[in-house]
Amino acid sequence: MSDLDDARTLPEAAERDLRALRGMDDPAVFADEIAGFHAQQAAEKLFKVWIILLGEPYPLTHDLDYLLRLVERREPEAGRFEDLIEYNPYAVQFRYGSFENEASPIDRQEAVRRLEALRRQVRQRLPDAERS
Repeated sequence: MSDLDDARTLPEAAERDLRALRGMDDPAVFADEIAGFHAQQAAEKLFKVWIILLGEPYPLTHDLDYLLRLVERREPEAGRFEDLIEYNPYAVQFRYGSFENEASPIDRQEAVRRLEALRRQVRQRLPDAERS
């Protein structure tokens, strides 16, 4: 799949992660590790789309900090999404390890709010025909 194809499919994949996260508002049912994973995945996919839209190939990494820095090189205002880096450990560390005593519980509504802001920012950059 080309980066252009990914720019078309990754936003929908990120939306699926966001929908899942929205449905995980009860921590008694969905552990923070699971909610955090979907938050991390949505951010990762959206940062990769942004990188593609800047005309750059995106790296195969889960590191939100690295992805954000790639965007910031061309668009320094992307730094306003710095707070999303806190979801980095959910890609692997908390996904396969124990979460207890490792981090504060996730504010799921705040995570959704932050990710929706990133989604809006990325969608504004998509060509008109790609915005659905």
